[in-house]
Amino acid sequence: MYEEIVSGLTSFIGRSPTPFHVVANIGEILKGNGYERLEEGEKWKVSPGGKYYVTRNDSSIIALNIGTNLEDYCFKIAASHSDSPAFKIKENAELQVKEKYMKLNTEGYGGMLCASWFDRPLSVAGRVIVKEQGIYTARLLNIDRDLLMIPSVAIHMNRGVNDGYAYNKQVDMLPLLGGGECKEGDFKKLIAGELNVKEESIYGMDLYLYNRMKPSVWGANKEYISCPQLDDLQCAYTSLQGFLKGAGLHGVNVFACFDNEEVGSGTKQGAASTFLYDTLYRANLCLGKGEEGFFRAASKGFMLSCDNAHAVHPNHPDKTDVGNCVYMNEGIVVKSHAGQKYTTDAVSIAMFRGICEAAGVPLQFFSNRSDMAGGSTLGNIAMTQVSMNSIDIGLAQLAMHSAYETSGVKDSFYMIQAVAQFFTDRIEILPIRSLI
Repeated sequence: MYEEIVSGLTSFIGRSPTPFHVVANIGEILKGNGYERLEEGEKWKVSPGGKYYVTRNDSSIIALNIGTNLEDYCFKIAASHSDSPAFKIKENAELQVKEKYMKLNTEGYGGMLCASWFDRPLSVAGRVIVKEQGIYTARLLNIDRDLLMIPSVAIHMNRGVNDGYAYNKQVDMLPLLGGGECKEGDFKKLIAGELNVKEESIYGMDLYLYNRMKPSVWGANKEYISCPQLDDLQCAYTSLQGFLKGAGLHGVNVFACFDNEEVGSGTKQGAASTFLYDTLYRANLCLGKGEEGFFRAASKGFMLSCDNAHAVHPNHPDKTDVGNCVYMNEGIVVKSHAGQKYTTDAVSIAMFRGICEAAGVPLQFFSNRSDMAGGSTLGNIAMTQVSMNSIDIGLAQLAMHSAYETSGVKDSFYMIQAVAQFFTDRIEILPIRSLI
């Protein structure tokens, strides 16, 4: 059971080195399950019982499973993100060193653990815009071989590195592409060859480094899995599988996967954009519900904001709260924060607790230490556009934002079961009424 899910997860991650690949692969999975693609720039036809999906920027995606009984319906949403910390390749990328090396000029995307990127095989993937016969076309690129490496400085030349070292992304983190035989223009020539196009037809590129290390299942009882991009592709994949298993008839089930969470979500395709609002509003109008129907459906809606959480570190248990701390393989994590970094409140905890009880899934609760600042996620950001009850959940992991992260083999199963239950159940909570 767990092995099959882990195999599916690692296969998905292996095919998804960038958000563009994530969305393309999710789209293929949705199409294979009978979902019809909609285009934002075209007229929509959405009907009860229909299944649809739409993308924005090729890096964010929303899918809709429309129920057949929409008399008094609501939106139920599971949202995650498609991006992970990485290094983006700059436009003029080639840098020669003494005519003996060719390296690539990059900049950091998101808050990565720099040390985890050294001395391991890397390659390049992303989106390339090709102009052919006057038409601009987006092409996916994945150079599927060990191509690059970021070499460490030997300890003999940096004696204090183990006492703490501040990595300079412009100096320390640039990857080596080749030796003195590499000439200016070879990198673009390599990309053109991979895509089988002329170099002069390449007009734009969004390219990133990615870690080539294969996934590993390990531990005394094979209880852990390590691979790149578990944050947040583990939640993206498992919430998608739960969405596909869900069978709600009394509303609109929604799967959303947004880009740019790692840099604040404030983009045209991020959780702060109008993408979610636009999609739900247009679908609602197609269903003949009108503006009033949309606001009613949103007010009764519920969103699962799915993004991984910090497990207790075996060497640093002091980094987590004394009581509200979580462990791998012990269930879904509910994340709370008094300063509203997370959407969780008493209402959403109660509703999600009932869902997990029905699904037979264990729950854990996470809060940051009160004297340490934690991260944030897309839940509250998305809810500034479409407000409804929401909860922040995730799966416990170690080494978040490393190039090679670790989680528990059981927890993906738990997430799939809980999300499927969420999309199947009819959820309703009555507001507090004044006693006066």
